[in-house]
Amino acid sequence: MIPASLKGTDDIWSIPPKWLPSQWEWSNFAALLEQDINGGYFFRSIGVTLIVGVSATFLNLVINILAAYGFARHEFPGKRILWAIFLFTMFVPGITVQITSIQVVTKLNLTNTLFVLILPTAANAYNIFFFRQFYLMIPDSLEESAMLDGANRAQILLKIFLPLSVTPIVVTGVGCFIGHWNSYIWPTLTIVENQDKYSQIMQFVYMLSTNEPRDYGKVVAATLVTMLIPLAVFSVFQKKIVEGVAISGLK
Repeated sequence: MIPASLKGTDDIWSIPPKWLPSQWEWSNFAALLEQDINGGYFFRSIGVTLIVGVSATFLNLVINILAAYGFARHEFPGKRILWAIFLFTMFVPGITVQITSIQVVTKLNLTNTLFVLILPTAANAYNIFFFRQFYLMIPDSLEESAMLDGANRAQILLKIFLPLSVTPIVVTGVGCFIGHWNSYIWPTLTIVENQDKYSQIMQFVYMLSTNEPRDYGKVVAATLVTMLIPLAVFSVFQKKIVEGVAISGLK
């Protein structure tokens, strides 16, 4: 990708193919600064996608951790039935309810706003299941000791369960963030009017490839830039991700 991002059009389409460019086209990256597609700009799309990814990840973690703690540590009427319903949703492919989901967000007037990119993914059955299984492994004696010391449920969750669940938080958080960073179909179907304001980075790269079908040097340069943030995220949390894989294997 690196040499391709620095090639001109002639080098990219040359036969036989060339590994290195005959002339280094740094202008491919410079052009991204002022690239305008449907009123949207490349780095604006990166910024908006970052906002969506971070916000959705934070909301996803808060809701799923609270739900998982409730299922793991509380007894309430209808718990088994409700848990079975949650588990059932894990076996339904998301694409099969795509049209229904669009109808729901349309009736709620969420389309063409940032909320349509954030709220629908706030609850995730798999993440709830993942956290619940982890919380079931924490000894009851730890929670009982905290209660004897006068801690309430909120304090137990914040001061005991959350510090112990850093690894699951990182694993699910990274997965959620990368999922939003790479999202294309959902934003394309729900952001149709305000693309200049809310277009996601994958939308922008696709539109760039269709608007300039022969200028693949610029397209590859844009793709290379979009890879930097996911690579940085994986580099920072690499150790915790490996630990999370080991934890999920124990389940």
